[in-house]
Amino acid sequence: MTFAEARALFPVLDTVAYLNAGTFGPLARPVADALVAGVEHDLADGRIGKAYFEETMALREEVRAAFGRLVGAETERIALTGSTTDGCGIVLRGLGLTAEDEIVTTTDEHFGLLGPLGASPARVVVVPPDPERMAAAVGPRTRLIATSCVLWTSGAVLPLRELRERCGVPVLADGAQSVGAIPAGADGLDFLTISGQKWLCGPDATGALVVRDPERLGLLSPSSFSQSAYLPDGTFDPHPGARRFEPGWWSNGTLRAMLAALALRPVWWFDRAREATERCKRLLEQRAELVAPDAESTIVSFRVDAEAAAPLVERLREQGVAVRDIPGRGIVRVSCGWWTSDDDLDRFVAALDG
Repeated sequence: MTFAEARALFPVLDTVAYLNAGTFGPLARPVADALVAGVEHDLADGRIGKAYFEETMALREEVRAAFGRLVGAETERIALTGSTTDGCGIVLRGLGLTAEDEIVTTTDEHFGLLGPLGASPARVVVVPPDPERMAAAVGPRTRLIATSCVLWTSGAVLPLRELRERCGVPVLADGAQSVGAIPAGADGLDFLTISGQKWLCGPDATGALVVRDPERLGLLSPSSFSQSAYLPDGTFDPHPGARRFEPGWWSNGTLRAMLAALALRPVWWFDRAREATERCKRLLEQRAELVAPDAESTIVSFRVDAEAAAPLVERLREQGVAVRDIPGRGIVRVSCGWWTSDDDLDRFVAALDG
């Protein structure tokens, strides 16, 4: 697939310089077609029957396997979720934390992780996203390091595998801004959350959780997918593997759409994303202060006056350029994907200069 053929899969790119996959990725026609076909089938034939449910359950297994191939994990370690927030909550509830325990996190986390952290009984130790500061914060009560692989604010990449090896503490990696954006595997991590609708350009409310050892994580919020057998009093046999943690249903069409999205990326996806990111940095460094100029992710953030960030993003939107601000930080964030063209970036800086 050529670059032109790849871009043609995304109709929105005809009118928008789409630089906000860190929030939602652009929707490709094969993904939308699968969603529409699923709804039309359900409308005409209903969501009923043994064959329908067996097919849907088989599709769930296909999607688990596809996520597993993406991050280098066995299918049995993958749970389908609705978001990275779902995954973080599943882990933090299942660890059996108490008020005597501590979790180390950073000042630059999204509420998708911070919310589940704040709801846990453990003491949350917050430090700047610096590996040395994070390692120094680990003490005898630390049960978990919970942070992002790629920071949603700056695009900085944290060395989480090295931290785990150095500190000997389990790591929960929020992969919202890494999986699908940069080569990001589950190896060496205890827990990895995945967002389906961001860099993977999948349907809304999709994601996954990779659990290194499902048997060692408690199950505190069971769904119908959690059991292989149960009794009238509610006692049940947990389903083998990470499937036991799955919180809810995905429609047949959503499953097919996610498979279509996971099959989209061309073999040159990473090289193109890196090229676009580096060009974006070169264009911006002449115009603004970059937050993390050496970051090896596909996020490029730059500083503006705090009160000017949201109006700037709106002005760019009116000119067909999609970026976002980080509230309260005076930061505007640009997401460069494998679909990003030189024309997109030229349009962005022209609108920025205008």
